[in-house]
Amino acid sequence: MQSWIWKALVSVAALCSAAACVPAQQNATVTAVPPKEGDFIARDFKFSDGQKLPEVRLHYTTLGTPHRDAGGRITNAVLILHGTNRAGRVWLVPSFAGVLFGPGQLLDASKYYLILPDQLGAGLGKSTKPSDGLRAKFPHYDYSDMVRASQILLAQGLQVDHLHLLVGASMGCMEGFMWGESNPDDMDAMLLLSCLPVEVASRNRMVRKIMVDDIRLDPGWNNGNYTEQPYGLRAALGHLLVVGSVPTRWQKEYPTAAAADKYVNDYIEQNMKTTDANDFMYQYDASRNYNASKDLDKIRAKVLLVNPQEDFWNPAELGIAEEEIKKVKNGKFVLLSLPESYGHYTFFQAAAWQKYFAEFLRNVEK
Repeated sequence: MQSWIWKALVSVAALCSAAACVPAQQNATVTAVPPKEGDFIARDFKFSDGQKLPEVRLHYTTLGTPHRDAGGRITNAVLILHGTNRAGRVWLVPSFAGVLFGPGQLLDASKYYLILPDQLGAGLGKSTKPSDGLRAKFPHYDYSDMVRASQILLAQGLQVDHLHLLVGASMGCMEGFMWGESNPDDMDAMLLLSCLPVEVASRNRMVRKIMVDDIRLDPGWNNGNYTEQPYGLRAALGHLLVVGSVPTRWQKEYPTAAAADKYVNDYIEQNMKTTDANDFMYQYDASRNYNASKDLDKIRAKVLLVNPQEDFWNPAELGIAEEEIKKVKNGKFVLLSLPESYGHYTFFQAAAWQKYFAEFLRNVEK
């Protein structure tokens, strides 16, 4: 394996808890096009709540080369937005990059200019975030701030004013709906994975509040001014582990008390080393005012929404996706039912949904 690939996968492994990054395919072919990393500094960034920062660092990873038309406009840009508490390079796992980014594959990195940003505030990324120094004094950003930061990165940092495709998973999926509504001419198409366009309420909101309160109500949090990660973070990570679980898969992989105990201990210890409590709180609270449902008819891009049947965050039995997608002029919804599901995180397993994506791309490129 090429050294850059190995380093990338080691880096990704450090980013992924077993609750959020499912086992990689061992025989996957990873693209031979090496990733490149960079930073763009956005000046005088104003947040939706009126607060400002003089500088916001926006980190990104790219694969491939931008192609320009006669007017100098980039025509092959694909933006891939990660989920909560992640970073752009999380997409370099073989089960995603190895299935999509290689020669002749659907998002061949020699054909497309792939852009994987670390979103504003993301705790595992290299973009500006609370743990950089401001802690609980950091502006309380929301999804609209994160979308605007990515738009600035594209337009000012990478000189991309139009996307051939936007791919978003989980939080990135929700941001895709928002972006398609607010700036409908910014993209030709969107592949959206594991989310709903409606307000984050009911059980989804309850879990987010529980995790935030695990930390906020811990005296060790000390209004964000802790000297070591508060114990409440352990409880929050435990709740995240449960909501990301898939009972049928875990029964197979951890069938004994000893195996289950070891998994939990390893998961908590690993993530306590890589997670900051303030970053965690901010990220799960950023969805507080999300609701893309009312403006779905403004989206002009072609949209494919793919949700797994076994998704704790977005329960299929509610039937919400089937109804909401009808509001999107060029929208299609696919409900995945797999014999061995990865639940919410099925989006990392591109082989599970690539046939629907392939058909979608053929329609987009007609």
